[in-house]
Amino acid sequence: MRPVVTTAEMRALDRATIDDVGLPAVTLMETAGRAVADAALRMLGSERGHVAVVCGPGNNGGDGFVAARVLRDRGIDAVVYLAAPRDAVIGDARIHLEILERAGGIVRMLAAPEQLAALDARVIDAALVIDALFGIGLKRPIEGHLAEVVTMMLMAERVLAVDIPSGLDADTGRTLGTAVIAERTVTMGALKIALCSAPGFARCGEVEVADIGIPAALIGSTSVGVGVVEAGDIARCLPHPQALEHKGRRGHVLVVGGSPGMRGAGRLAAVAALRAGAGLCTLAADGDASGELAAPDSVMTRPLAPGAPIGSLLAGKAAAVIGPGLGQSASAIARVHEVLAAGVPAVLDADALNVLASDPKAIAGAAGPIVLTPHPGEASRLLGKTAAEIEADRIAAARELAARTRAVIVLKGARTLVCDGVGGDALCSINPTGGPALATGGSGDVLAGAIGALLAQGLSAGDAARAGVYVHGAAGEALARRHGDRGAVSSDLPDAIAEAIRSLGHPRAPRA
Repeated sequence: MRPVVTTAEMRALDRATIDDVGLPAVTLMETAGRAVADAALRMLGSERGHVAVVCGPGNNGGDGFVAARVLRDRGIDAVVYLAAPRDAVIGDARIHLEILERAGGIVRMLAAPEQLAALDARVIDAALVIDALFGIGLKRPIEGHLAEVVTMMLMAERVLAVDIPSGLDADTGRTLGTAVIAERTVTMGALKIALCSAPGFARCGEVEVADIGIPAALIGSTSVGVGVVEAGDIARCLPHPQALEHKGRRGHVLVVGGSPGMRGAGRLAAVAALRAGAGLCTLAADGDASGELAAPDSVMTRPLAPGAPIGSLLAGKAAAVIGPGLGQSASAIARVHEVLAAGVPAVLDADALNVLASDPKAIAGAAGPIVLTPHPGEASRLLGKTAAEIEADRIAAARELAARTRAVIVLKGARTLVCDGVGGDALCSINPTGGPALATGGSGDVLAGAIGALLAQGLSAGDAARAGVYVHGAAGEALARRHGDRGAVSSDLPDAIAEAIRSLGHPRAPRA
């Protein structure tokens, strides 16, 4: 996984590089600014129009001063627009401001409303705006004159952000009053949470990490509890085909759900389990197997009488998925308790999560590895918070839910999170795949089935959750390319998941 750092961790990395490695801060700023200038040149291509570098007084502004100087040296009409009093610029940023001016650079003032009114059209009409206003340290809402400066940048056609779009909380991705929307962001040294998780990533555009001299070993040794999943991580943990394998070795998944009126949810989960590699899958639901429960596919079915226990069905199963279309009847609640007590690795989704919300102590009796797959609304009920509070700090919410339940948490949504562990620094992985094509009914049922299949094939709960989320998102991306973001339906997903798993490329099984 690619490491993702908090503001505090990034500052510690900077300090260690300066104090222990011996790279001066002014040199780090020079390298950062040059990386921004290089990105700006790539964005401009053959265009050689005006570049407006909007700078604040801090280190982010210092990077902007360097970028403006380098761009001017390369023949670009780059001008600094300083949105702070000149005497507010101190430290290394001040050094680079003075170097810029001695090298013939131009600095125009945006420190007051009348200055903004006189120059905003020049910035808005620029071929490219470089946002070097605020960095990762911002923690309070942008207000007043500076909010108007951000509004000006929001009106520009193309924006390149330095380190992070101004106005984002680097540790949560929340918008602090108002925030820039960038086409591209050049971040320094390592990824930050806001750049790759919801909701912040939607304002960052394409993100590139600039090597500014912080040693890779130093980043690796920092106490990093967040990472972005990469394809190689998933390829390494997926089950590899074996020449002598048979359906029994690939595991038997029991899906409990798909009650009358909600048949599709249970069947989607069951079909997804088979397409994700399970050798066998049984769908157990209330109703008549000879009628609407049956279907012309490879899913086995078991009708359940109202209130009937499922202990005999759980025997010998490699994994269980309970919740899709389960309902919330007394028998549904009892079945959730049976699954938790059975010692079988299990995925709890949809209605099973609502059972937990009404009976929080139920999961305390879990005898096997458990994966919970809530969307923000379900997570809000489990934690007794609003969905808005969940979305305001998704990583904190996932960690809190993991601590309360002792389960692996899949917090669904844009850039789905998987929290694997229960400590305050429990690993949270950010999934980079997926998109709007997955915003369709039944998508979550398919995900639950895929995770269940991977559990059945022997993956740990954390690996099954990460791999299931990744291939589910990759399937959504493939369907979007084929049908558009609004043309895919959840019944398309199981086949696409199988293709996503295949595309990750396992070695061929050895010949017998």
